Amino acid sequence: MEILLFAVMVTHLMICPYTKVEESFNVQAIHDVLYHGVNISQYDHLEFPGVVPRTFIGPITIAVTSSPFIYLLDCMQFSKLASQIIVRMTLGIFVLIGLCTFGNAVGEKLGTGVKKWLFIIMISQFHFMFYMTRPLPNIFALVLVLLALGGWLRGQHIRFLWCSGAAILIFRAEMTLYLGQILLIELFSKRLSLKKLLTYGVPAAVTLIGLTLCIDSYFWQRLIWPEAEVFWYNTVLNKSSQWGTLPFLWYFYSAIPRCLLLSLFLVPLGLILTPQTRIMIYPALLFVLLFSILPHKELRFIIYVVPVLNVASACAMSRLWNNRNKSALQMLLATGAVLHLLGNLIGTGVFLTVSHYNYPGGEAIMLIQKSQLSTSNVNLHIDVKNAQTGISRFTQILPHWKYSKEEDLPANGEKMKSFTHLLIGNQTVLPHYKQSHKIIHTVEAFHKIQPQRNLKHPIQIKLHPEVWILEKNKT
Repeated sequence: MEILLFAVMVTHLMICPYTKVEESFNVQAIHDVLYHGVNISQYDHLEFPGVVPRTFIGPITIAVTSSPFIYLLDCMQFSKLASQIIVRMTLGIFVLIGLCTFGNAVGEKLGTGVKKWLFIIMISQFHFMFYMTRPLPNIFALVLVLLALGGWLRGQHIRFLWCSGAAILIFRAEMTLYLGQILLIELFSKRLSLKKLLTYGVPAAVTLIGLTLCIDSYFWQRLIWPEAEVFWYNTVLNKSSQWGTLPFLWYFYSAIPRCLLLSLFLVPLGLILTPQTRIMIYPALLFVLLFSILPHKELRFIIYVVPVLNVASACAMSRLWNNRNKSALQMLLATGAVLHLLGNLIGTGVFLTVSHYNYPGGEAIMLIQKSQLSTSNVNLHIDVKNAQTGISRFTQILPHWKYSKEEDLPANGEKMKSFTHLLIGNQTVLPHYKQSHKIIHTVEAFHKIQPQRNLKHPIQIKLHPEVWILEKNKT
């Protein structure tokens, strides 16, 4: 089953190999650690630091782990895009280790049948498998959260404290709302004593804070605890709301249903049939409820609860499947439960197809490099929209080209017109280059899903032009 999980993860990765703006810091940092080492003056974050600083601990871990494979690819003269796929796969393997650790703990607690159905359900759903390889702070934290949950279910409090501390203090401070609940449960139930908490928790906290202070201060060239600054910016100052707000219950009526798909309907049944799951599910739901107070919401912020909620669905599946031979009604219910996986797979297919067409910047830069491979003295400008939709330093594969992401250059200015090639993601500025450049390629991206009156093809993925590739006119 673990091999199948890996295969599905890799399938998602290969269909969507590019990254977006939310992943830009980590993917650029991994690139720079691999290719620039201690030459920090060449690092991307010094030129484009982002709104808030992020830790280098995750990127360093992935870079070091994947470096032998990257070295082999470089020796075999593979492009750096292959290296990006390797580093993302490495992250996915870390998540897979965490998921298997959690799943094994669930199997010990609730039975191997529940573990089997948990993995089958996870495979049939889109979002968790899709996010496993995405270099987001949430996904680095996800590895530790899964390890912490596995430790909790097994009564391994030292592992729980260290993994929870790392998730909270280094990657995502808001995980206090989730893992803190579990800590209180263990304290009030007296499975964890206050003495043990202080004995292991305090040294863990001091060590982890010291680790991030030392490593990140070196890479950011100033004294810094990145996650503390992120917490202050997003939560205390509530400035994350500048990036958009959503209704209070959005996680419950939109994000969770999209993550679980049809398996959502089995969660209440699992809670009824297997009361032991409630101790896992209720803290997860309360975490989502508490986190809903922040007006800025994204699905990735609650990705941690997906495998936990799926435990309830897996319990329902296991019970229905085991009882299938007891009566015709039981067989019918079991068949319906199994068929819901087909519905999940159909939904996953739609989501995956849409996602494939959501990275026009990545498609554009690979297209121009392929089509202009032999062209020398190329000076390419990448606008903000393209940099946010798939372009990273890993996709800049030609060492003899010059790549610029300089921002706030006027469209009708001489500097923009001096570039030999342009990647333009805003159609309204194209007239400014009518005299100086010509359009050589257009890249389409996802526009909308359109229903069709056709049983064989009930929906159609509609695309529209999103990126225009321009070349300077020869004089």
